[in-house]
Amino acid sequence: MSLRGTHDVRDNCQIFRLAGLLDAFSEPVFRKTIGKYVDDGPKHIILDLSAIDFVDSSGLGVLVQMAKKAQNAKGSLQIISNPRVTQTVKLVRLEQFLALQPSVEEALKNVPKD
Repeated sequence: MSLRGTHDVRDNCQIFRLAGLLDAFSEPVFRKTIGKYVDDGPKHIILDLSAIDFVDSSGLGVLVQMAKKAQNAKGSLQIISNPRVTQTVKLVRLEQFLALQPSVEEALKNVPKD
């Protein structure tokens, strides 16, 4: 599989640490898996994409879908980025919407206390 990762729950948020490729091949499984976790809660999501090697338009699309899904569930989505992911996100001007953060620790500081 082109995408692999771990899942952890800390306080009122879920942390996913992902590595590999977030592309058209991995997008359906990513959407289904992360979507189920958002549905089951906690609703605040941190996606650590610092070890992601590549994101294509399908990957960006699913990140936008997950951000909207978290917002609709009264949660939040924050993304830990790397230079490659940041460049791709900025290219399509989604850096504000996707709440890019420099580290998991910084993202945890921004998680609302429910």
